[in-house]
Amino acid sequence: MGERKVLNKYYPPDFDPALIPRRILPRDKQYVVRLMAPFNMRCLTCGEYIYKGRKFNAMKETVEGETYLGLWIFRFYIKCTRCASEITFKTDPKNADYQCESGATRNFEHWKMRDKDQEDADEAAREEEELNPMLALERRTEESRQEMDVMDALEDIRDANTRAATVDLDSLINKKQRDQYAMLREIEERDEETARSVFKQRVLRVADEEDDDGAANKEDHDEEEEDQDEGDWREQSQSKRSRDEPTPAAAAAAA
Repeated sequence: MGERKVLNKYYPPDFDPALIPRRILPRDKQYVVRLMAPFNMRCLTCGEYIYKGRKFNAMKETVEGETYLGLWIFRFYIKCTRCASEITFKTDPKNADYQCESGATRNFEHWKMRDKDQEDADEAAREEEELNPMLALERRTEESRQEMDVMDALEDIRDANTRAATVDLDSLINKKQRDQYAMLREIEERDEETARSVFKQRVLRVADEEDDDGAANKEDHDEEEEDQDEGDWREQSQSKRSRDEPTPAAAAAAA
């Protein structure tokens, strides 16, 4: 079991590969291959629809006597999934497609018809240009004008790209940031000025209120001092009057 994993085989010194007999296989030999249906088709025997992409075990052979630019053409044989009748189709290198031969019919494909109509229209236009030189000249003139328009548009795009390339994104970003910073500073300064003016008005109003309170207190204090002085004067007057008047005993003695 270990020898099946080795990468190198033993070749004796007298080994000659030219002495190995070569098998000559016939070109029309058939091979069993696994493939998918290349197009939608309908069986002619039972009417079964076979859709594109359905898998089959097919027989493959080389078509004798048919080539395209040195490329071989291959034929495939499949069995209908319902009635087991044989269906054959072969490769079409010219159109990069497949061609149904027998046993089934290919379903209509609108895109294929559209491409064929476009090819027919192009072929008719080329023939008309060959027969009518003036028409060919007009068409070439129109193509030249369209090409010049395209070149002008391309030049405009290149100029726009050049102008856009000369713009420094970093400088634009820095300028935008500086503008935003200046705007924020201006807003902050305006707010500070407003707050300072409001605070100043508040301080002035408080000072005025304090001055009014101080004046009122001073007037009250002056009135109290006047009342006190008047009281003291009255007391002094009474005490002097009492000293000057004689007592009853003295008045009797004098009498």
